[in-house]
Amino acid sequence: MPALSLRKWISRILSLSALAVPLAAPVQAAPTAANLAMIAEPQTLDPMGTTADLVGTIMQHVYEPLYTFDAKWNVVPMLADGLPKVSKDGLTHTIALRKGVKFHNGREMVADDVVASLQRWMEVSPRGKSVAKEVASIEAKGPNTVELKLKTPYAPLLAQLALPTGMAAILAKETIAPQLKDFIGTGPYKFKERKPDQYTLLTRFEGYASRKEPASGYAGKREALIEELRFVPVPNANTRVEGTLSGQFDYADLLPVESIGRLDKAGASVVPIMTTSFGFPYLVFNTKEGVLASQPLRQAVQMAFGPGEMMAAAFGDTRFFTIEPNHFPQGTPFYSTAGADKYNQRNASAAKDMAAKAGYNGQPVRILASRQYEFHYNMALVMAEQLKRTGIKTELQIVDWATLVQRRNDPKLWDIYVTHSGQFPEPMLSPPQLSEGAPGWWSSPAKQAALSAFNQEMDPAKRGALWGKVQQVVYDEVPYVNVGKFNGLSARAQRLQGYTPAAWPFFWNTTVAAK
Repeated sequence: MPALSLRKWISRILSLSALAVPLAAPVQAAPTAANLAMIAEPQTLDPMGTTADLVGTIMQHVYEPLYTFDAKWNVVPMLADGLPKVSKDGLTHTIALRKGVKFHNGREMVADDVVASLQRWMEVSPRGKSVAKEVASIEAKGPNTVELKLKTPYAPLLAQLALPTGMAAILAKETIAPQLKDFIGTGPYKFKERKPDQYTLLTRFEGYASRKEPASGYAGKREALIEELRFVPVPNANTRVEGTLSGQFDYADLLPVESIGRLDKAGASVVPIMTTSFGFPYLVFNTKEGVLASQPLRQAVQMAFGPGEMMAAAFGDTRFFTIEPNHFPQGTPFYSTAGADKYNQRNASAAKDMAAKAGYNGQPVRILASRQYEFHYNMALVMAEQLKRTGIKTELQIVDWATLVQRRNDPKLWDIYVTHSGQFPEPMLSPPQLSEGAPGWWSSPAKQAALSAFNQEMDPAKRGALWGKVQQVVYDEVPYVNVGKFNGLSARAQRLQGYTPAAWPFFWNTTVAAK
């Protein structure tokens, strides 16, 4: 057979074969996914079970509260239809719920879910337990209305209901249990899989009912534009930096400030993110058991401390920290200099005398810290050195963050632990030690009197002055030491678009381009 005829024959056979075989299905595009480097493995996925920022950061995509914060830290509705109707005496809050909001199992949210969720929150969450003492009753008034009655006026109520950590999350009633097994919320993402020490995987919820208002902070319209969010635990801070520079991660949380130079030089592929007024590091004292259960000895330790040295060791670059005694910045409603004379004293000799008078006899102060937050670790090293100058022995316990969060619940295991918090507009939101029952277990008549007056005052102008009295009690009784204020450093890949810097990073309304 001639060559040309052979080619025609083969061509005809191939054409006939193509007609006889069904056409292949179109190639499906791979789902868009974002790899998000977090500082650790979350110790739980229960949004109420801990005040740890890491858990709140992840699970705020799965669960939603009745209220949230906009970009100016105003409390605005999320699952609630609007702000509550409040009785003239300030005790009864009637909350209308949005209709048509679906849980991830397809069922519509109703008032019974909200009541059951808030009851669990008041039993489980440290913040919820504090609110529970103010609540007389909570009940459903029809399918879309909840009535919450207080014992006395309580100004921080809505802010407490809005916070993402230790969240007053609304759960599907049928999933509620002492230990959650099914993570069913109303958020733009639903839980798919968790592989310990590898990732927590969330996927887009196609039935999500978004609010219609423009996006603002945590409020307004939420869209799951990325199909999968993969939260990857990366305990080593330098590994988070290297993974960001290599393109492995689309976002990396809380990076060491000394990496800013390398991030700046990375070119267009990496975008450093400085979150201003990010938060404050603080040192929690065990007031229940151990050597620092003694208030005079806590006062001696506070006198020995030099927060300026701690902040310099923690952040180095002065663009990232401020040393000042006021717990809230100047110009805000809660700015106060009360107790300022007890801040940053760094007086070793006076502290040594005070410790001796307090009966200190050489017991080691056990300092609990984690290297997963490198600035925590650096502060712990300086703290130990400052106490050594005073003649107070220390024992550094450096553990991973999940272990620290677990260990701090046992008063027999530690004396001081290092942590930090976001800088919020409502004082009762943080630190948790202002509430009752949080690790540290601070409770005293002076605390209760100062906070009762502060929380029952509904006039914002008058609350500002009353906060100064609370701050004074903190400096006098030393349940914790507010070390200073800092800006946070994180980074994103250029391909991650639409990201808004936030205390608890969120990834709705963001997109990620193909690599």
